[in-house]
Amino acid sequence: MRPLRPCSSCCCLLLFFSLGIQGAPEVPSAAPEQVHLSYPGEPGSMTVTWTTWVPTRSEVQFGMQPLGPLPLRAQGTVSTFVDGGILRRKFYIHRVTLRRLLPGVQYVYRCGSAQGWSRRFRFRALKNGPHWSPRLAVFGDLGADNPKALPRLRRDTQQDMYDAVLHVGDFAYNMDQNNARVGDRFMRLIEPVAASLPYMTCPGNHEERYNFSNYKARFSMPGNTEGLWYSWDLGPAHIISFSTEVYFFLHYGRHLVERQFHWLERDLQEANRNRVARPWIITMGHRPMYCSNADLDDCTWHESKVRKGLHGKFYGLEDLFYKYGECPGGTPQPQVHPHLSWIQGPDPACSVSGVDLQLWAHEHSYERLWPIYDYQVFNGSQEMPYTNPRGPVHIITGSAGCEERLTPFTLFPRPWSALRVKEYGYTRLYILNGTHVHIQQVSDDQDGKIVDDIWVVRPLLGRMMYL
Repeated sequence: MRPLRPCSSCCCLLLFFSLGIQGAPEVPSAAPEQVHLSYPGEPGSMTVTWTTWVPTRSEVQFGMQPLGPLPLRAQGTVSTFVDGGILRRKFYIHRVTLRRLLPGVQYVYRCGSAQGWSRRFRFRALKNGPHWSPRLAVFGDLGADNPKALPRLRRDTQQDMYDAVLHVGDFAYNMDQNNARVGDRFMRLIEPVAASLPYMTCPGNHEERYNFSNYKARFSMPGNTEGLWYSWDLGPAHIISFSTEVYFFLHYGRHLVERQFHWLERDLQEANRNRVARPWIITMGHRPMYCSNADLDDCTWHESKVRKGLHGKFYGLEDLFYKYGECPGGTPQPQVHPHLSWIQGPDPACSVSGVDLQLWAHEHSYERLWPIYDYQVFNGSQEMPYTNPRGPVHIITGSAGCEERLTPFTLFPRPWSALRVKEYGYTRLYILNGTHVHIQQVSDDQDGKIVDDIWVVRPLLGRMMYL
């Protein structure tokens, strides 16, 4: 048998199969793809973001008629993104902000350039001011593989059930994988939802690679922090998105922890001053302060980093989120009711809270907590724990579906855990007015059955205008 000798054709075959493993190389295209919307924080506006594989002009054509010409035009910018993977793949991110939109009106649009246009999409412009009732889909930890909740979310979107989406970290699993092709696939998968609704995000641990570069490049959030932290107003709510990841990936800069903390403090101060107009303060961050899952994640530790800060004492968020709106005279002292198994609120006359609702993900399950501060439960009453609660309500909603499957719970729930659901699904959040918020958990495992359904009712003081 003759020995095999290397030849150029063999090398070509090896290269071909190597590329095949990574995915076939793309033919550069000017056709827009991965189209998605976001709200830039300016009333009457909407930002359209998309990707092309060659540099082109960035234009959106839009109008109010479903058929026929689109008479309105808006131009924007294009930026080059080079992925940090070994192939250094390059693509082009386009951003165009539409302005002077009529509140609540449905628009039809397409994006692109003379070199290629997307298909037509529809969206409804957000209403202005605090006097309306936003409807939100909320979830985290949605992957390109096993995206269980996505088909139902698409149907909900087609039925005009939501005004916006909150994706609470962890996308694609992971956007940088396979030289960012997994990110491309994920952005194509969510397009039927994200091209019709503002898709608002915060970073999770799975976005960390190359200093969160895929996350920063692909999404267009308000503010000037590349989507790491920002806030926006929606109806009677002020929504704050922030990065829990600055506490864990310190090699990208410890200064980010301090910068974000001081920004949060200023934003909360301003939101509290504006509480007559927008009574609800809602936060979204990826890693929870508390959880009762059977793993070793940060939220299972008593002194979690997100809750207590670096080294258990620097820049902790629980005290900060509780502080703004505290009762006159300082932090309330809990009262142990003689006939109740939990700790009741301090003073019925103290009707102002800090952050009202805290949305989390990371754990691939759904968990609702009793109103809580520093491991003490501050229910409103035995019969109505979420009416006039004396602490913030925590919702962990990370079961939208990804390749890592669901996360189990500990055998016995913690005293502060109100409900635990180990099923794929997502959360619906309905901000009815300045006093009432409706929270539901949809189970995809049970064909859309509502497996949790609560109302959070805050005091009337300072909110009478919403009745």
